[in-house]
Amino acid sequence: MRASFALPVVIGAALLAAAPVSAQTGAAPSLRIYVIDVEGGNATLIVSPTGESLLIDSGNPSNGRDADRVAAAAKDAGLTQIDHFILTHYHADHLGGLPELAPKLPIRHFIDHGPNIDPMGSGAKLEPIYQQLYAKATHTVATPGDRLPIRGVDIRVVASAGQLAKALPGAGAANPYCAAFKPADNNLEDPMSVGVHVTFGRFRAVHLGDLTKNKEFELMCPANRLGTVDVILGAHHGQASSNSPVLVHALRPRVVIMNNGTRKGGEPEVMQTMFSSPGLEDLWQMHFSLLSGQEYTSPGMYIANGVDEQPAALPIAPAAAPQPGGPATPAPAHSGPAYWITVVARQDGTYTVTNARNGFSKTYRLAK
Repeated sequence: MRASFALPVVIGAALLAAAPVSAQTGAAPSLRIYVIDVEGGNATLIVSPTGESLLIDSGNPSNGRDADRVAAAAKDAGLTQIDHFILTHYHADHLGGLPELAPKLPIRHFIDHGPNIDPMGSGAKLEPIYQQLYAKATHTVATPGDRLPIRGVDIRVVASAGQLAKALPGAGAANPYCAAFKPADNNLEDPMSVGVHVTFGRFRAVHLGDLTKNKEFELMCPANRLGTVDVILGAHHGQASSNSPVLVHALRPRVVIMNNGTRKGGEPEVMQTMFSSPGLEDLWQMHFSLLSGQEYTSPGMYIANGVDEQPAALPIAPAAAPQPGGPATPAPAHSGPAYWITVVARQDGTYTVTNARNGFSKTYRLAK
């Protein structure tokens, strides 16, 4: 069933039946975000103050490993279903966990950029399974400018199928970083990514899937269509085919949460861009990256997971990145526990980021 974002009345009524979490607990309304460890893939769970859920991607095909990790985060959030699922694009590290996740957590609404455009891409073989899943639910092809039907939080599509949204309210200023932009090569599917902008009161965040440098330039130049944000989520695993200064420096995030793996992402070029970004306070990493070594890493308290095979001493120099092109690198085996990073945001713009591995939290408040 295909639908626009004006959901059918029966689905809207079902959403209204969900009791707001804040009303149940008496706590101040909050937006919760889980960045889940799927070993260098992507799975980001957003839970609105009303208890409605949005899952962005599902991780790798992994014999249930990544599906179990997403399900664990959903359980921690008190969820028994996923109200909305965004497939940013058809790569296996974003789509691969879905066939194993769907039987664990019913998904009511699937959102994507339309059909896969890369028949040789890593997720192409999974597309028929994905189509079978959304055929039994509501399915929407995202268009830039769309708003997701989630009460209590404004989530807007800013990129989909290579198309980009107009400037958001309050954005549109000239971007001083455009003059130094350098284009880069990219594959077919990454530039098609569905990207979203999240507003909750005075809190702002973006998740742009694996949108590449060239699309970042279109989105941010000559005018910055997104304005500034508090948090960048995902950051394309910290890979250098994305994360240009025209995006990162112009957004001026105080926090970046990078969904890198031990041998994927966190590349030196990206780490330099992040750490030199005006206003950046902290870079939180899903894993310690061997590709950045100690030379470019964040302090350990900001890293949720270590490496899959712990060496006697962590390397100082970055390891060489794998050559681009060809099939995706298989996700490494990970026998230990997997930890997520959470963001809990309030409408006044205050938000707290927590590393589940060590319990370390930091609260970010608006400057007075």
